[in-house]
Amino acid sequence: MDSRLSLIVLFMALMPLLAWAGSGIPKQSVVIPGLDVDSMRIRLDETDMQPLEGIWYYPDEEMTLGIERYRAPHNIGYRIILLDAPDINLVPGTVIGYIESSAVDNKYRLWLYSQRDRLTLIKPLECVATLNASATSFTFDPPHWKVKVRVNIARFLPSLFRGVSITPDKVEERLPVGFRKIYPEGGDGNPFNRVRYL
Repeated sequence: MDSRLSLIVLFMALMPLLAWAGSGIPKQSVVIPGLDVDSMRIRLDETDMQPLEGIWYYPDEEMTLGIERYRAPHNIGYRIILLDAPDINLVPGTVIGYIESSAVDNKYRLWLYSQRDRLTLIKPLECVATLNASATSFTFDPPHWKVKVRVNIARFLPSLFRGVSITPDKVEERLPVGFRKIYPEGGDGNPFNRVRYL
Protein backbone atom coordinates (compact mmCIF):
# COMPACT_ATOMS: atom_id res chain seq x y z
CA MET A 1 0.00 0.00 0.00
CA ASP A 2 2.98 2.34 0.55
CA SER A 3 3.85 2.23 -3.15
CA ARG A 4 0.25 3.16 -4.03
CA LEU A 5 0.34 6.11 -1.66
CA SER A 6 3.68 7.18 -3.15
CA LEU A 7 2.15 7.06 -6.62
CA ILE A 8 -0.74 9.27 -5.52
CA VAL A 9 1.61 11.79 -3.90
CA LEU A 10 3.80 11.85 -7.03
CA PHE A 11 0.77 12.39 -9.25
CA MET A 12 -0.42 15.30 -7.10
CA ALA A 13 3.05 16.85 -7.20
CA LEU A 14 3.07 16.68 -11.00
CA MET A 15 -0.33 18.36 -11.44
CA PRO A 16 1.07 21.93 -11.40
CA LEU A 17 3.65 20.94 -14.01
CA LEU A 18 0.93 19.62 -16.29
CA ALA A 19 -0.97 22.90 -16.02
CA TRP A 20 1.77 24.96 -17.70
CA ALA A 21 3.42 22.34 -19.90
CA GLY A 22 3.53 23.52 -23.49
CA SER A 23 1.95 26.91 -22.80
CA GLY A 24 5.03 29.00 -23.64
CA ILE A 25 4.79 30.82 -20.32
CA PRO A 26 8.17 31.55 -18.69
CA LYS A 27 8.86 29.05 -15.90
CA GLN A 28 9.80 31.84 -13.49
CA SER A 29 8.93 35.49 -12.98
CA VAL A 30 10.96 38.48 -14.07
CA VAL A 31 11.21 41.91 -12.47
CA ILE A 32 10.76 45.21 -14.34
CA PRO A 33 12.92 47.62 -12.30
CA GLY A 34 11.48 50.92 -11.09
CA LEU A 35 7.84 50.11 -11.78
CA ASP A 36 5.26 51.21 -9.21
CA VAL A 37 1.71 52.62 -9.23
CA ASP A 38 2.73 56.13 -10.36
CA SER A 39 5.08 55.01 -13.14
CA MET A 40 2.51 52.44 -14.32
CA ARG A 41 -0.12 55.18 -14.57
CA ILE A 42 2.24 57.21 -16.75
CA ARG A 43 2.97 54.19 -18.97
CA LEU A 44 -0.74 53.54 -19.44
CA ASP A 45 -1.57 57.20 -20.15
CA GLU A 46 0.88 57.15 -23.07
CA THR A 47 -1.00 54.36 -24.87
CA ASP A 48 -4.41 53.81 -26.42
CA MET A 49 -5.57 51.53 -23.65
CA GLN A 50 -7.53 48.38 -24.31
CA PRO A 51 -10.32 47.35 -21.91
CA LEU A 52 -8.13 44.86 -20.02
CA GLU A 53 -5.31 47.33 -19.46
CA GLY A 54 -5.15 49.41 -16.32
CA ILE A 55 -4.37 49.31 -12.63
CA TRP A 56 -6.27 46.68 -10.68
CA TYR A 57 -6.78 45.79 -7.02
CA TYR A 58 -6.75 42.15 -5.90
CA PRO A 59 -8.68 42.25 -2.60
CA ASP A 60 -8.04 38.63 -1.58
CA GLU A 61 -4.29 39.30 -1.44
CA GLU A 62 -4.43 43.10 -0.89
CA MET A 63 -2.28 43.64 -3.99
CA THR A 64 -2.27 46.45 -6.51
CA LEU A 65 -1.50 45.16 -10.01
CA GLY A 66 -0.91 46.58 -13.45
CA ILE A 67 -2.08 44.86 -16.62
CA GLU A 68 -0.44 45.98 -19.85
CA ARG A 69 -0.07 44.71 -23.40
CA TYR A 70 2.84 42.38 -23.93
CA ARG A 71 4.21 41.19 -27.22
CA ALA A 72 5.42 37.63 -26.86
CA PRO A 73 5.30 34.29 -28.66
CA HIS A 74 2.32 31.95 -28.34
CA ASN A 75 -0.28 34.80 -28.54
CA ILE A 76 0.30 35.97 -24.97
CA GLY A 77 -1.20 39.44 -25.16
CA TYR A 78 -0.88 40.86 -21.64
CA ARG A 79 1.24 40.59 -18.53
CA ILE A 80 0.25 41.18 -14.90
CA ILE A 81 2.73 43.20 -12.87
CA LEU A 82 2.83 43.59 -9.09
CA LEU A 83 2.84 47.28 -8.16
CA ASP A 84 2.19 47.20 -4.40
CA ALA A 85 1.58 44.53 -1.74
CA PRO A 86 1.74 44.26 2.06
CA ASP A 87 4.24 41.37 1.71
CA ILE A 88 7.64 43.14 1.76
CA ASN A 89 9.30 40.09 0.19
CA LEU A 90 7.44 40.75 -3.07
CA VAL A 91 9.34 43.21 -5.25
CA PRO A 92 7.29 45.89 -7.09
CA GLY A 93 7.67 45.34 -10.83
CA THR A 94 7.51 41.53 -10.54
CA VAL A 95 5.55 39.94 -13.37
CA ILE A 96 3.14 37.62 -11.55
CA GLY A 97 1.20 36.30 -14.54
CA TYR A 98 0.21 36.41 -18.19
CA ILE A 99 -3.06 36.66 -20.11
CA GLU A 100 -4.02 35.35 -23.54
CA SER A 101 -7.16 36.22 -25.52
CA SER A 102 -9.54 33.49 -26.60
CA ALA A 103 -12.22 33.09 -29.27
CA VAL A 104 -14.79 34.51 -26.81
CA ASP A 105 -14.56 38.31 -26.39
CA ASN A 106 -14.73 38.44 -22.61
CA LYS A 107 -12.94 35.13 -21.81
CA TYR A 108 -9.18 34.83 -21.37
CA ARG A 109 -6.57 32.23 -20.52
CA LEU A 110 -4.84 33.40 -17.36
CA TRP A 111 -1.59 32.10 -15.88
CA LEU A 112 -0.55 33.08 -12.35
CA TYR A 113 2.63 31.90 -10.66
CA SER A 114 1.71 29.58 -7.81
CA GLN A 115 4.90 29.15 -5.77
CA ARG A 116 7.82 31.18 -4.52
CA ASP A 117 11.50 30.29 -4.64
CA ARG A 118 13.03 33.05 -2.49
CA LEU A 119 12.30 36.25 -4.44
CA THR A 120 11.38 34.48 -7.69
CA LEU A 121 7.89 33.23 -8.50
CA ILE A 122 7.63 29.84 -10.21
CA LYS A 123 5.16 27.23 -11.49
CA PRO A 124 2.50 29.16 -13.42
CA LEU A 125 -0.98 27.63 -13.22
CA GLU A 126 -3.62 28.18 -15.88
CA CYS A 127 -7.29 29.05 -15.45
CA VAL A 128 -10.06 30.81 -17.38
CA ALA A 129 -10.81 34.44 -16.54
CA THR A 130 -13.78 36.63 -17.42
CA LEU A 131 -13.82 40.40 -18.02
CA ASN A 132 -17.20 41.95 -17.23
CA ALA A 133 -19.03 44.15 -19.77
CA SER A 134 -17.88 47.45 -18.24
CA ALA A 135 -14.24 46.22 -17.98
CA THR A 136 -14.20 46.94 -14.25
CA SER A 137 -13.81 43.40 -12.88
CA PHE A 138 -11.68 40.48 -14.01
CA THR A 139 -12.67 37.25 -12.27
CA PHE A 140 -11.37 33.70 -12.40
CA ASP A 141 -11.89 30.34 -10.77
CA PRO A 142 -8.47 29.08 -9.64
CA PRO A 143 -7.68 25.47 -10.44
CA HIS A 144 -8.48 22.99 -7.68
CA TRP A 145 -8.40 19.26 -8.08
CA LYS A 146 -9.59 16.15 -6.38
CA VAL A 147 -8.36 12.66 -7.03
CA LYS A 148 -10.56 9.58 -7.28
CA VAL A 149 -8.85 6.39 -6.20
CA ARG A 150 -10.58 3.10 -7.00
CA VAL A 151 -9.30 -0.12 -5.48
CA ASN A 152 -10.44 -3.38 -7.07
CA ILE A 153 -9.96 -5.97 -4.32
CA ALA A 154 -11.67 -8.82 -6.19
CA ARG A 155 -9.82 -8.24 -9.44
CA PHE A 156 -9.88 -10.80 -12.20
CA LEU A 157 -6.96 -11.10 -14.63
CA PRO A 158 -4.67 -8.73 -12.71
CA SER A 159 -2.35 -8.28 -15.68
CA LEU A 160 -5.27 -6.69 -17.57
CA PHE A 161 -7.29 -5.04 -14.83
CA ARG A 162 -5.26 -2.98 -12.41
CA GLY A 163 -5.96 -3.21 -8.72
CA VAL A 164 -5.74 0.58 -8.26
CA SER A 165 -6.80 3.31 -10.67
CA ILE A 166 -6.30 7.03 -10.12
CA THR A 167 -8.47 9.58 -11.94
CA PRO A 168 -7.97 13.35 -11.62
CA ASP A 169 -11.25 15.21 -11.56
CA LYS A 170 -11.76 18.95 -11.56
CA VAL A 171 -13.87 20.14 -8.64
CA GLU A 172 -17.12 21.95 -9.40
CA GLU A 173 -16.87 25.70 -9.91
CA ARG A 174 -16.72 27.84 -6.78
CA LEU A 175 -17.35 31.55 -6.36
CA PRO A 176 -14.61 33.19 -8.43
CA VAL A 177 -11.93 35.51 -7.11
CA GLY A 178 -10.51 38.35 -9.11
CA PHE A 179 -9.33 41.88 -9.68
CA ARG A 180 -11.24 45.17 -9.50
CA LYS A 181 -10.13 48.03 -11.77
CA ILE A 182 -9.05 51.19 -9.95
CA TYR A 183 -7.47 53.09 -12.87
CA PRO A 184 -8.73 54.39 -15.18
CA GLU A 185 -12.14 54.67 -13.63
CA GLY A 186 -14.79 54.20 -16.31
CA GLY A 187 -12.17 54.44 -19.04
CA ASP A 188 -10.93 57.84 -17.78
CA GLY A 189 -13.82 59.54 -19.58
CA ASN A 190 -12.72 58.08 -22.92
CA PRO A 191 -14.14 55.04 -24.65
CA PHE A 192 -11.69 52.14 -24.77
CA ASN A 193 -10.03 51.31 -28.07
CA ARG A 194 -10.24 54.92 -29.22
CA VAL A 195 -6.92 56.65 -29.86
CA ARG A 196 -6.37 59.49 -27.40
CA TYR A 197 -4.28 62.33 -28.80
CA LEU A 198 -1.92 63.64 -26.15
